[in-house]
Amino acid sequence: MPRYLVQRLLQAVFVLWAAFTTSFVVLYLLPGDPVSIMASGGGDTNDVSPEQIAGLKRVYGFDKPLIEQYGDRLFHALQGDFGISVQNGDPVTRLIADQLPATLQLTSAALLLATAVGAGVALAATYTRRRWLRQALLSLPALGVSAPTFWVGLILVQVVSFRWGLLPAIGNEGFQSLILPAITLAVPASAVIAQVFAKSLRTALAEPYVETALAKGASRRRVHFGHALRNAAAPPLTVAGMLVGNLLAGSVIVETVFSRTGVGRVTATAVTAQDIPVVQGLVVFGALAFVLANLAVDLIIPLLDPRITGAAAPAVTR
Repeated sequence: MPRYLVQRLLQAVFVLWAAFTTSFVVLYLLPGDPVSIMASGGGDTNDVSPEQIAGLKRVYGFDKPLIEQYGDRLFHALQGDFGISVQNGDPVTRLIADQLPATLQLTSAALLLATAVGAGVALAATYTRRRWLRQALLSLPALGVSAPTFWVGLILVQVVSFRWGLLPAIGNEGFQSLILPAITLAVPASAVIAQVFAKSLRTALAEPYVETALAKGASRRRVHFGHALRNAAAPPLTVAGMLVGNLLAGSVIVETVFSRTGVGRVTATAVTAQDIPVVQGLVVFGALAFVLANLAVDLIIPLLDPRITGAAAPAVTR
């Protein structure tokens, strides 16, 4: 177990470093630069003198050689300091921390909803003996995966909010304002969980121990929801951990559609303005959330199946 944990921690560190480095390289390959965008205010850069732009670049450290900028930003990032926003001058860490609670609330609700719905569909589809019902349930995940997130959100707003007037369409006020965004974000995630869980359950139910348990007098319900469920839990748990990153990415669209404040809205604004410090801080935060979620999954799975070792465990942080 200690070797297994050390291996996972080393993989987590590599993922964080790779996320930081990749975001740094990609952002600097984009045309233009954040200082010129900020100085122009969205207008003509000819209205700003070269001396003013050069002064701003010195303030934000963009006048240094690229490798020196990378080393300086990496050194400060290791201390939790991602610099200050080019757009408004606020510290990046504080900017993310201020918007984080709303996004965590949304993604946590979406993950719980996706897990419950996905597991429910998979269990019902593999337990029922009615062929038409099984086929209908197994066709739902394909629909969920193929439906674009923004389209689902717009349909929910149009029908539930505007036509029926049941729930608010925008904002962060109260529990009711969380329902539609959480459903929108959970639809594709629940579809993936349902697909993986249903396949894993079918595989587990085809194992010889199922026939043995039934022959010894165990009820079908006990075999399905006891023996098979536990042995089939590892793949969907792994997928649920991997979906954390997708949910954070999807929050950009969902928070925009429902006019919610949060990390997703900050991400969209920072990318548009090429606010490199903010984008890098957000990328590292997303990678950290992904790593922590998958590390938790890697520690839970061996408890469900002690046969899993460091070599055989699902490598979800690679």
